[in-house]
Amino acid sequence: MDNLLSKINGPYDLKNMSHIELRRLAREIRQFLIENVSITGGHIASNLGVVELTLALHSVFDSPKDKIIWDVGHQCYVHKILTGRRNKFDSLRQFKGLSGFPKRKESDHDVFETGHSSTSISAGLGMAVARDLKGEKYSVISVIGDGALTGGMAFEAMNHAGHSKTDLIVILNDNEMSISQNVGGLSKYLNRLRTDPTYFRVKDDVEAILSRIPAIGKSVVKTAHRAKDTIKYFFVSGIIFEEIGFTYLGPVDGHNIKEVTEILNRAKKIKGPVLIHAITKKGKGYWFAEKYPDKFHGIGPFDIETGEKLKNRKNKTYSQIFGETLVELASDNPDIVAITAAMPLGTGLNEFAEKFPERFFDVGIAEQHAVTFAAGLAANGLRPVFAVYSTFLQRGFDQVIHDVCLQNLPVVFAIDRAGIVGQDGETHHGIFDLSYLGCIPNLKILAPKDGNELKKMIKYAFDQNSPIAIRYPRGESENINSGKNLTDICNEKAEIILSKGQDLCIIAAGKMVSEAIKIADILLGQNIKSTVLNARFLKPIDEETILSSIKDIENIVTLEDNVTIGGFGSRILEVLNKNNIKNKKIKIFGFPDKFIEHGNTKILFKYHNLDVKAIAEEILKLIDKQGE
Repeated sequence: MDNLLSKINGPYDLKNMSHIELRRLAREIRQFLIENVSITGGHIASNLGVVELTLALHSVFDSPKDKIIWDVGHQCYVHKILTGRRNKFDSLRQFKGLSGFPKRKESDHDVFETGHSSTSISAGLGMAVARDLKGEKYSVISVIGDGALTGGMAFEAMNHAGHSKTDLIVILNDNEMSISQNVGGLSKYLNRLRTDPTYFRVKDDVEAILSRIPAIGKSVVKTAHRAKDTIKYFFVSGIIFEEIGFTYLGPVDGHNIKEVTEILNRAKKIKGPVLIHAITKKGKGYWFAEKYPDKFHGIGPFDIETGEKLKNRKNKTYSQIFGETLVELASDNPDIVAITAAMPLGTGLNEFAEKFPERFFDVGIAEQHAVTFAAGLAANGLRPVFAVYSTFLQRGFDQVIHDVCLQNLPVVFAIDRAGIVGQDGETHHGIFDLSYLGCIPNLKILAPKDGNELKKMIKYAFDQNSPIAIRYPRGESENINSGKNLTDICNEKAEIILSKGQDLCIIAAGKMVSEAIKIADILLGQNIKSTVLNARFLKPIDEETILSSIKDIENIVTLEDNVTIGGFGSRILEVLNKNNIKNKKIKIFGFPDKFIEHGNTKILFKYHNLDVKAIAEEILKLIDKQGE
């Protein structure tokens, strides 16, 4: 039997295929996805769930003339396969290879870049309004998941779209999962819709009967349409979408290509905003992904036969250490409560959720709400911790300022995935948090050098009566033995790791401390003796330890895994300026003023000259120039 997928070079190749051929193609695409993602890693479960939906979209619409916008973008792999990028899939999420998210520079079919949730309806409405103002004719389709629909931005966009009456098709991809199990009233509401597909069958039957009444039939149908409190209120749980101003179509089986194609063609003919409710199964076609969709949401290379990751960790991750420490503290302190924005597993809160279900709150994909919810808990005497990825806390920036720090409330922000995270790229790197949090009064910012220090920082945070942010990287924890120089974190002091000489002082933040130690060893081979400081407190900075350490040292270097603009190095410069420290040679190492592409973390550090060897070479140049 011929391989259909090998003949698909663009969406136009789908136009004349039968539903039987499309179903066969769907099976081939699933096999292709499993084989390729098992090697590269990636978001496998969400993509397996949208195969038929994506095939139907590209069969009915004419991309890129018609604009298809993928919310979050986790589920764009099938779209990429169908739009001429199949032969590049061995480079998926690899440095200089295909992105795991929509990328405008990658293809004309990627009309809007995404990576964070709940944005597709806003972007789609903007495109649709621009189309109308320019007098153009094409369809705009926003695909959004039921998890992303819990984000407030999605409701803001729907409210505007319903008011504007602009032609826009929104496809609600309802798989009952975001990353972890969906929660909240909307999830329960959608569940009722899944089990009550009665409305359109009844509505169509009633309209067909009424329209056949001689002379008055069509008039009765029009009257029934205007009477919103008649047929719809009797038969539709989906009234919420209609009341916002959308025409609601569904639910439809998102894996039935014939049904999805028919409903898409129907939606094209309807004026104003339309919402199509498609029911899909995350991980469909691969048993392990169906059974463990959270595990296979984003996964590294894995064995297809067993579903197990190919790389076994040697040490615990920072997320695991955070979760275990929080459970230990919460066992003794009933006021400690934990919050996640739909990511209990990813942030290490799954054990806390099991042991203290009444003190665990998954608010859905709603970071802004999570921050202010935490503020409310703190204002009423509890001790909340919000565990969140650095890149997602960006979405709650105003709430951190206005609702937490302005009131000086004791909320702990456990900021996971700080720094470079690897293959997810620009939208997920946590390289801005030191900059966007560092300007906020009342907020203390800490960064552990290893897992042991993270434990102490978490304990310290709950002893404070003010906002605390602890940032830590993705992946395995290190164990740095600093011996007798260990200083109690409760004293809010920096740590002197090495004090071997006065040629150079390296002041490092977080995970860069281990790199600083390696750099000092390299430089010692060049007869350059270094003092190495672990800053620990990035705000406020321990000025006393730093100023005393650099007193007799001319050359100062700072290391951070943040952008240099507004980052840790900038604050060291502020400290020196405030204390009128002159005649020092200072170099700041961090990420440049640009968005950092996707790729292996080690490759990215090397590419941006932030690996140990490159930094050591730059320091040697710096010192040599001063000797001239």
